[in-house]
Parts: sequence; C-alpha cells; structure tokens
Amino acid sequence: MEIQFASLDDAASRFTLSGASPAFANALRRAMIADVPTLAIEDVRIYDNTSALFDEMLAHRLGLIPITTDLTAYQSRDACSCNGAGCPACSVTFTLSAEGPKVVVSGDLIPQDPKAVPVHAAIPIVKLVKGQKLVLEAKAVVATGKEHAKWQPTLVCGYKNHPVITIGDTCDACGMCVDECPREILTVKGKKVAVAAGKLSECSLCRLCERACISTGIGEEPAIKVSAEPDRYIFVVESDGSLPVKEIIKRALKHIKGQSDELEHKIREISGDDKK
Repeated sequence: MEIQFASLDDAASRFTLSGASPAFANALRRAMIADVPTLAIEDVRIYDNTSALFDEMLAHRLGLIPITTDLTAYQSRDACSCNGAGCPACSVTFTLSAEGPKVVVSGDLIPQDPKAVPVHAAIPIVKLVKGQKLVLEAKAVVATGKEHAKWQPTLVCGYKNHPVITIGDTCDACGMCVDECPREILTVKGKKVAVAAGKLSECSLCRLCERACISTGIGEEPAIKVSAEPDRYIFVVESDGSLPVKEIIKRALKHIKGQSDELEHKIREISGDDKK
C-alpha cells in the first residue's frame, strides 16, 4: 500500500492511494469524516437574548462554527478522566456579550484558551438592532462526526478509482471524442487521439468519449476505452480549518489501525490462540 501526494497544504490535499482494496479506501474516507475528533460548541447558556432569533437557533448556529483544535492539548470526553463532565482537558469555554446595532460574528466569541478560536472570525451569528442584546456562555467539547456532523473536520472528502484510457489502433483521429470530453482531457496528436499531459487524473469516467466514437460508425467497439484501476484511488480532502489535512489523514489511519488491532485481539481471544 502506498500514498502519493499530488498537493498538500493545511486546507486541502489531493493524493493517490495504491495497492488497497475498495473496502480499505472507503474505510479511510469514513474515518476522515467521522472518526477524527475536533472541538465544537455543545452546551450554550444564554443569559440575555433580545435578538430576532430564538435561543435554540442561536445555539444551533454556534455549534456549526469550526474551532481550531490542538489534539495534543485536548482529548475526547469518552477518554477523559472527568467522565464527560467537562474539564480543561476535554472542553473550552467561550463568552459573548454584544449590544446592537451590530452584526454579531464568530470573532466576538472570547475563548478561555487563546489557541481554541473560531477558524474564521467573520462568520455571522445574528444581527442586533439598536437596543437588542446578546449575552451567553458556550462550552465546546471534543467529539467525532459519529456523534454529530458539527464535529466533522472535513468539508470535502471523497475518492474515485484511478482512470485508465486506452486508444486502439482503429482510431482515425476524427476528433469527435475530443469535442465531447467535458474536461478537455483528450487531444489529437498526429493521426491518433491521445491523453493530454497531466490530465488523466481529471477523467470522471463518464465515457462520453466512447459514445461519441461509436456514433461515428466505427463499428461495434469504440476505438477509445475508459476503465478504472481496481486497487488505485484518487482522494480529495478539504478541511474546515479545525485541523490541518495532514493531521486528519494521520489520525484516520491511526484509528483504522487501532480498530484492526482490537479486532485481531478479540479473534485471538475467541480462538484461544494467544501465541499468534
């Protein structure tokens, strides 16, 4: 199994996973979405709210604000010694006090921990007109996307099989497939159609080129064939900013390994084969 990065920064990544089964590729995708812990606001105590929004709507908006998370300083509630009661090791408190006229934004939240701040400071929460007030206290806790979508660290996380495009000897370079390709992957070179340099990975496997080739009356089989490699995948991952993409991938792989080790241990216990 091999991972090869085409691009990688804190916000987004594109990489190729080779030598893996479809089950593992999907497990990695699901782990990045639902099994990597982050901070998100869970409990809100509202002391004064004369805005146009109900308390429940404000709490919902606050919960969806992504918060920068340092997983070396925080741990999930399940693993914390406070047993989920909420302590500085698994939670962080925010306070907010605002009076209109103004638009209350995520940057108005004052964190107990200066490192645990909203990813974006300009996320609108509520608009206050003159005389309206909002005073509240919010507690963010560490959990995973399995519990609620607000703890998902990814905005985009998906994959596809790596495409394979084969041009047969019957190709007469008519250019019909080139015109039909929506992503401009194909080009005419000499007397034959070819894949443009560096464009193969952008193929969506739509096979419109095959249909265009058949429509020219070339025969029962198109000169161009599109297929996919069964054990090679192209991943695209975008973070919501709470964690760097590299950290999301590492944590997801670590989670899969932990589950695999636990399953192996249970199987050994059931079979009574502790030596292996």
